[in-house]
Amino acid sequence: MTLKEIAKEAGVSVSTVSRVINQKGPHVARPELQNRIWEIVSRTGYRPNENALNLKRNTQPGAGQPHCSIACLFARTPESISDPFFSQLARSVEAAAFQAGYRVRYSLTEVDVRQPSLLQDMVDQHVRGVVILGRCDRKLLHLLKQSFHCVSYTGLNPPEAKYDQIICDGQEVSRAAVEYLLSLGHQNVAYIGETDNENRYLGYLQALEEHKIPLRENYVRSVMLSTENGYRGAWELMRRAEGVTAILCANDLTAIGAMRALHEMGVRTPQDLSIMGIDDIDMAQYMSTKLTSVHIPVEEMGQTATKILLDRINGGHSIHMKVSLPFYIVERESCAKPPRIPWCFREKE
Repeated sequence: MTLKEIAKEAGVSVSTVSRVINQKGPHVARPELQNRIWEIVSRTGYRPNENALNLKRNTQPGAGQPHCSIACLFARTPESISDPFFSQLARSVEAAAFQAGYRVRYSLTEVDVRQPSLLQDMVDQHVRGVVILGRCDRKLLHLLKQSFHCVSYTGLNPPEAKYDQIICDGQEVSRAAVEYLLSLGHQNVAYIGETDNENRYLGYLQALEEHKIPLRENYVRSVMLSTENGYRGAWELMRRAEGVTAILCANDLTAIGAMRALHEMGVRTPQDLSIMGIDDIDMAQYMSTKLTSVHIPVEEMGQTATKILLDRINGGHSIHMKVSLPFYIVERESCAKPPRIPWCFREKE
């Protein structure tokens, strides 16, 4: 397949395809368009001109490995593949691999990895290593370790494992988010998101403890991260928790679902209640009330995880590396000072 054929199938110009696969600039195309192009590249097995790649790598034809492929594991849940955060993370992995002359041959979920036949197939197909996206339990790591020596991890929950790790620390991210809400004057901050083995929940607890604010169990709704669960969690929260003036959601999708629920309740954001997310996905800035969020450097996380994995594959390092990347708060419209009188939930008659 050629660039022209990819462009025709994607419905874009050849120059757009070239910019996307060569990652020229931070905003080369809309996320959904980039996803479409990379899906075609992955499905068709497109490879750039080998001589051009050799010039870029300063090597001679034939000097590289005959089988240059890696795998990408969506470790949290099968739904992670459709999550904008993880799809952007996977896209950055694929782009970085492509630039180095590798391809992402497999995109896996936890269910896939637990199939011994698939792992053996990956070994037989000369898959050289795996990039893990998102939280991964010890059993899953052990399964991977049995088949692959070259593994890198990227996410917000650093695993207790001897692998290369590229981290944006979820605990510090969440702690900073709560600190921001406290700086606006909020004392009654609720949390919607995962709580079990989740650094973002630990950061929420840490911030409350540091400011000597007691934890109220009815201010916490433990839900899987999704718009649907954010919606459900917000309804449950507001029915049972009085006095809440701000909500921290563990990711933007959950916050978007919660905002929909608040709107249906008649809660004005941010006049009655402030809400904040984590990730800073593209959708956050296009909400009717633009979502305040913590920006996670997703592109850099995926790129760095891939580059470090490929460096290990090629013998560039042997020690286990841990790289921590920074974050920052993006102030938009969904957060303000707390109302003089907190909003009170009343069932419709």
